[in-house]
Amino acid sequence: MRRAVVDVGSNSVLLTVAERTESGWKTVLETSAVTGLGEGVRKDGLLREANTESTLDAVKVAFAKGIEQGAEVRAFGTMALRIATNSSDFLDRANLQHTSVTVISGDQEAALGLASVLEDPVFSRSNAVSVVDVGGHSTEICVSSKSEQTRRKSHPIGTLGLRSTFLSQESPPSGAILQATAELDGIFDGIDAAEGIVVGLGASVTNLASIRAEMREWNPDAIHGSYLAYEEVSRFVGRTMRMTDTERGEMVGIEKGRERTVHIGALIVERALAALSAEGIHVSVRGWRHAMLDRGW
Repeated sequence: MRRAVVDVGSNSVLLTVAERTESGWKTVLETSAVTGLGEGVRKDGLLREANTESTLDAVKVAFAKGIEQGAEVRAFGTMALRIATNSSDFLDRANLQHTSVTVISGDQEAALGLASVLEDPVFSRSNAVSVVDVGGHSTEICVSSKSEQTRRKSHPIGTLGLRSTFLSQESPPSGAILQATAELDGIFDGIDAAEGIVVGLGASVTNLASIRAEMREWNPDAIHGSYLAYEEVSRFVGRTMRMTDTERGEMVGIEKGRERTVHIGALIVERALAALSAEGIHVSVRGWRHAMLDRGW
């Protein structure tokens, strides 16, 4: 049996195709397309037509690839589709092209992200795990330990939101960076210190790891489970904030299309680690879509 999950995110469309085996789900194919669906939505609550079209095209391609692999395909949308006032138009057009998209809540997204880590053999032996999942318009932070009830929260801040406000300039000035930092610290205020390990999901951490490794061809096995120290993340923020989009796009290892947000994602990771009083973060190439394989049918 094969299943495919399409993650229609605020900044990208991700596809995971997996096959059920005796030892669990084995990934057969994964793809990523940066489409910026949520670009500018924080300003006026509207999805832009160009981004809507490119995202619908990417979803159509993802469905086709999943079907080619012999999988049953389901698609799920996140924050941009939760907050946009014209998201119903997007969903209607997705239905018309036979690629129906179901919008999940922030709480569901956070819970599934945590499950993707807890069910991963690489991290499942840890007694306590905190998960940070940075998106285009939200950042999910979950804490799970054997001694207390799981805590999870979806915070209304992400890379696209900051790119359209405080960090709108390609090379933002120091004052803008300080404003963005203060905004993040205020949003993350009250988060308890992490117990055990901290694991990061999503492009903000995977791009940090692939750029550090100067990875010319995507190799998830080479970075899954790797570790980024807080100091490394901070140095990356300082270095890339001074760059232009073109200069960031020329870094070896960056995913095409992430040059507009990779520095912002790193800042969010840095401030989340500060709020968690954590010395670093482990990298996971998995995400909530992997946990959805057992839950979305």
